[in-house]
Amino acid sequence: MADQGLAPRRAALKLLEAVLAQGRLLAEVSNTLDHLKAEDRARAYRLAVQTLRHLDKCDRVLKPHLKKNPPLIVMNILRLGVVEICEDGAAAHGVVNAGVTLTSKLPRVGGLKGMVNAVLRRVAETGPDAWAKLPPARMPNWLRGPLVAAWGRSSVEAMEKVQAATPPLDISLRGRDGDLTPEAVTLPTGSDRLAAFGQVSKLDGFDEGAWWVQDAAAALAVKVLAPKAGERVLDLCAAPGGKTMQLSAAGADVVAVDDNANRLKRVEENLKRVDLKAQLVTSDVFEVSADEHGLFDAVLLDAPCSATGTMRRHPDLPHAKDGSDFGALIDLQARMLAHAMRLVKPGGRLVFCTCSLLPDEGEVHIDEADLTGWSVDRAALSVEGVEPNWISEEGGLRLRPDYWAERGGMDGFYIVCLNKDD
Repeated sequence: MADQGLAPRRAALKLLEAVLAQGRLLAEVSNTLDHLKAEDRARAYRLAVQTLRHLDKCDRVLKPHLKKNPPLIVMNILRLGVVEICEDGAAAHGVVNAGVTLTSKLPRVGGLKGMVNAVLRRVAETGPDAWAKLPPARMPNWLRGPLVAAWGRSSVEAMEKVQAATPPLDISLRGRDGDLTPEAVTLPTGSDRLAAFGQVSKLDGFDEGAWWVQDAAAALAVKVLAPKAGERVLDLCAAPGGKTMQLSAAGADVVAVDDNANRLKRVEENLKRVDLKAQLVTSDVFEVSADEHGLFDAVLLDAPCSATGTMRRHPDLPHAKDGSDFGALIDLQARMLAHAMRLVKPGGRLVFCTCSLLPDEGEVHIDEADLTGWSVDRAALSVEGVEPNWISEEGGLRLRPDYWAERGGMDGFYIVCLNKDD
């Protein structure tokens, strides 16, 4: 909390309250920042994201200075202070004053301003050294346990190390007639990556529709599907539209379906910006029928999931969720997969994917699915840049944040291609 006023810090505190007390995602409450100036809005969001990214480390730094944890809202003021002092290197005087002022203005807990003052002063003295020696923040136990069981402790620790860093920006180019900027690096799978970037809409090529934002792991789903010009392709659960744009750019005749009209409007805007076309349909997946739409040469199903593979970009997720809804999600994915299979022509293909790190949302579906009349297409995974150790036993593609760690990692994803018999 630097010395520039309380507005962005107060807003960051409200964001933390929404995530940690109400179990809401930042995407659901980011509109609460709309009243702020652009620079304050950006600072508030960055403060909240960094605090959530390093929450476990914040608590470890604070623990020696607390006899017991204060009420959550005061604990969050202390956490914000730790991030500013230890991660950002902000001047301690301004951080302490801001923390005290924020606390003093809160009902029922204003009397704790003296404690906040004392704790943050101690953090200023010893916190930066302690912070530098701590390992990356650990995921909450409800998620860490299943991931350790699936991938092993050392792999999970490697994921946590990647997730502790601000992720780079990945983009997909509409064409290959030039790079976004000299600083962009082309990854082995063909996506471009910027390690440092400012406001996305101000980057070269954005207004011209030369590219769209899309994590390199997410971009592989369409590359595995390998759409051909003129094919009819169904994109289920299409929003926010990165895969829709890939399919259209390949020359496919795309029908993009999503049940959220607002999110589909965003897809429409993105398509317009990059001068690509698709037929957009607002519908529940289960209401898409062969009777109405016919059968498709190829279907892409990016099913709703836990989104645990996106934590490096969305550090709020493991703190807003507790895993209690995962069972229902897994059942929904299985039913969606079975329905999508009924929409593929004989001799056609289907790519099923989820941005999850949990095998129950990926590999297990293929192990347990009724694949009578279908085969897993391992050859479809022979995509440029895909490494052999990413291919799982049942023939899917398992991507994890610790892959390409030296390049900044990637989102966690599961991708599999199924071929329907003629």
